Amino acid sequence: MSGKDEQLVGVLCFLAAINSSQMLSETTNHTREKGDLKTMAKSITVKLGFLCFVFLDVLLLFMADDQCKVHHYEFFLKETNFTKLCRTKTMLTVNDSFPGPVITVHKGDLVYFNIHNQAKYGVTIHWHGVKQPRNPWSDGPENITQCPIQAGTNFTQEIILSDEEGTLWWHAHSDWSRATVHGAFVILPPHVNYPFPTPDFQQIIVLGSWYRGDVMAIYEEAIETGGNPNISDAHTINGFTGNSTDCPTGETFRMKVTSGKTYLLRIVNAVMNEEQFFGIAKHNLTLVGMDGAYTQPLTTNYLMVTPGQTMDVLFTANQTPTRYYMVSTPFSDGFAEVDNTTAKGIIEYLGDYTPSSTIISLNLPELNNTTAAFHFTAALKSLATSEHPINVPKDITRHIFIAISLNVLPCPTGKFCKGPSVDDNQTILAASLNNVSFSTPKVDILEAYYRNINNIYTEDFPNSLEVFNYTGDVTNISQYTTRGTKVIMLNYGEAVEIVLQGTAIFSPENHPMHLHGFSFYVVGIGSGNFDNSSNPHHYNLENPPRVNTIGVPKSGWVAIRFFANNPGVWFMHCHLERHASWGMDTVFIVKNGCTPQTSIRKPPAYMPPCFAS
Repeated sequence: MSGKDEQLVGVLCFLAAINSSQMLSETTNHTREKGDLKTMAKSITVKLGFLCFVFLDVLLLFMADDQCKVHHYEFFLKETNFTKLCRTKTMLTVNDSFPGPVITVHKGDLVYFNIHNQAKYGVTIHWHGVKQPRNPWSDGPENITQCPIQAGTNFTQEIILSDEEGTLWWHAHSDWSRATVHGAFVILPPHVNYPFPTPDFQQIIVLGSWYRGDVMAIYEEAIETGGNPNISDAHTINGFTGNSTDCPTGETFRMKVTSGKTYLLRIVNAVMNEEQFFGIAKHNLTLVGMDGAYTQPLTTNYLMVTPGQTMDVLFTANQTPTRYYMVSTPFSDGFAEVDNTTAKGIIEYLGDYTPSSTIISLNLPELNNTTAAFHFTAALKSLATSEHPINVPKDITRHIFIAISLNVLPCPTGKFCKGPSVDDNQTILAASLNNVSFSTPKVDILEAYYRNINNIYTEDFPNSLEVFNYTGDVTNISQYTTRGTKVIMLNYGEAVEIVLQGTAIFSPENHPMHLHGFSFYVVGIGSGNFDNSSNPHHYNLENPPRVNTIGVPKSGWVAIRFFANNPGVWFMHCHLERHASWGMDTVFIVKNGCTPQTSIRKPPAYMPPCFAS
């Protein structure tokens, strides 16, 4: 254990000793009055047990491996020319690559990224799934934890790895820049010991979106008019559009395999606005990790991966040597227009054989197969072994209910808006959490919170919503919402449960919700309205999946739990980019604990400046 870890353990033990002393004193006084030794023992046991759970969670976050290393990377954001679908375009990339560079480190390492912005506009970078203990300053969402890195400047982000192990990713977190600015972030076990048979080979698989047009122009037009943004023109596997019928160029990702060998696929869904079904013809897939944590092995013939999610998947080359398609198709169960194109790669067996003239394909679930998506998500479980333990909050101290809706806002006076007509009035498309459509401020919320700057946000995000039949007949419920920059305040150490409830307002559909700064346990999932009297009895508190992004089913609900043990400002949002742009976002502020080790770190010497207007 390092000196820093020993100091932390010492502080926590000291706090525990103080609490124990206070509890003993309080309980002794109680027994003098009541003469009840059993009460004294029970009180000490319960309180110490709660302290141990909180302290254990803190230790998991703050204690790195003894052999942690420090890495330094240079990211150059710049415009690069790419030709796909028979058209050349200039687009924003990192180090001239699409997808961007793969970063490979070990659990507990410390990583510095110097971001040089050589683009035309400000950008930020987010390290998706990295908890960044006490260090929201380098989390990255624009105007939430920092202002944009302006063109012609640079900013160094300090990425503190803690208990993450597996595949995560990084991406731009400004407007829609992440369409072309993203890459895999692989975190290996300290000694490369996996809790499953060691694979023979590993392969990064990044699922993405391809737009023929300029992504920022598409985004800006949608924001200006209030209408639906243009859909992408193709889906990609590792930047390849596959054998698109729109422009058959033969541009296809190929993966060569050897009979009998096992491969670990590290899958990242960087698609902008469509969830994805994924599979390989004739081959079973075994999910063994998700969002930087290990899962109970789940063998299946398809995956359902939402934007934002990452999965570690094994497959063995155990079929007749020939060529097989690797396929990614969209899943969307709403009413909005989506990119319904299929991305295909090719699994090609090595060896001396004559391949068939036809590449073997497969049929994945249909575009709107809600049942297939739900069953896959509901089957997820944590590995939950002694080597990879979990710590599910049991005694909840903070309950939060959040209703998720697609909505409209009035068309501003004097403008022509392309949102749906409501009562013969023009509107702009919007989205909300508890009927609050998030309004992004000009000064980042972390700066405002840390320096006590007024009038940037308010602390009155509603803890629940007026009860109605959320997934039933909502014809009498207004489709309109209101804007606000309202945040949720959490005390340090609280055991939090959030019920995320889908609604039928305007257009019900699946919503992949992502929380920065934490992994959370998905303890329950169901269809219809959440029933607080019956549904909690069916929670999985033994081995629920530990993730950072989860799909809330169409007209259904998800219950998540976590300890608020990471002080800072943390964004929560839908990872369908159009919904996030419309306001399906909020912010959690976890207050400082009572020690320096449970408080936000001081900001770095330089942060990108804000330009409020």
